[in-house]
Amino acid sequence: MAIVDSLARLAATLLETLHTRLELISVEVEEEMARYSSYLLWIVVALFCAGVAILLTILFIVVLFWDSHREAVLLSLIGVFAGVALYLGWWLRESMRNKPRLFAYSLDELKRDSATLRNTVAPKE
Repeated sequence: MAIVDSLARLAATLLETLHTRLELISVEVEEEMARYSSYLLWIVVALFCAGVAILLTILFIVVLFWDSHREAVLLSLIGVFAGVALYLGWWLRESMRNKPRLFAYSLDELKRDSATLRNTVAPKE
């Protein structure tokens, strides 16, 4: 009877551990979805505001220099905005590369669980 009870407790413990790990995975998925939703929302808002500001700025500067140097002003503005676009593209790529790996915490916990079970099951000398 003691062996059956021990096996039942072991099975219950393993199921509880699996349940906890699956809950952790679901929390990580929810956090990742919230993070990406937030990124998307702020990207859209920033692009809209930047687009309006850029158009109004370009219009204002071109009107100021209409009679004298409109070509030089337009080329300068094109260079500035192209540089900003390249920098922002680089920044976005780097931030996406350096984000935490999906399920990283869950995988770490599963590795620790596996190591703990191996140490528990291993024969003691």
